[in-house]
Amino acid sequence: MLVLFNKPFDVLSQFTDTKSPTKRQTLSEFISIPNIYPAGRLDRDSEGLMILTDDGALQAKISSPKFKTPKTYFAQVEGVPDPSALQQLKDGVTLKDGKTRPAKVEISDTPNWLWPRTPPIRVRKSIPDTWIKLTITEGRNRQVRRMTAAVGHPTLRLIRFSVGAWTLEGLEIGQHRQAPQQVL
Repeated sequence: MLVLFNKPFDVLSQFTDTKSPTKRQTLSEFISIPNIYPAGRLDRDSEGLMILTDDGALQAKISSPKFKTPKTYFAQVEGVPDPSALQQLKDGVTLKDGKTRPAKVEISDTPNWLWPRTPPIRVRKSIPDTWIKLTITEGRNRQVRRMTAAVGHPTLRLIRFSVGAWTLEGLEIGQHRQAPQQVL
């Protein structure tokens, strides 16, 4: 079984919260299908596509960097990245845990499928923001946020749009649906 889920902002990408004395939202508040598990994580402050499955081999193939499954994100970043910043992302950025693999990146219009975020991002009138579309083949902890910050454009909002051939298309925020298992 394979389930696509459009994870809202401020939701943990796990079914239980064992570390916080205050109750944080988890996947269990949205999905009640037994014996499925996330194939990879999505940070609490990130939104968008999560894949859940009961197939351990598929879970490993999606989440392991050795399989180089492409993951595409739309990131709203502070400022307007110039060609040099975009080229750094394309070449790979050196982070504390090593250099990232090269990314595909381009400036993007605001996605026409975008939903409002609660709470909204902070907006500064003196600093513009820009949407970029970024595809990576790794999945390091907070990788996209660290990459954009390293080139001088911190991420304000991050939405994962696709993992391999699976996308968010037709999936409203907080909703899930079963999907056919595809070959990666």
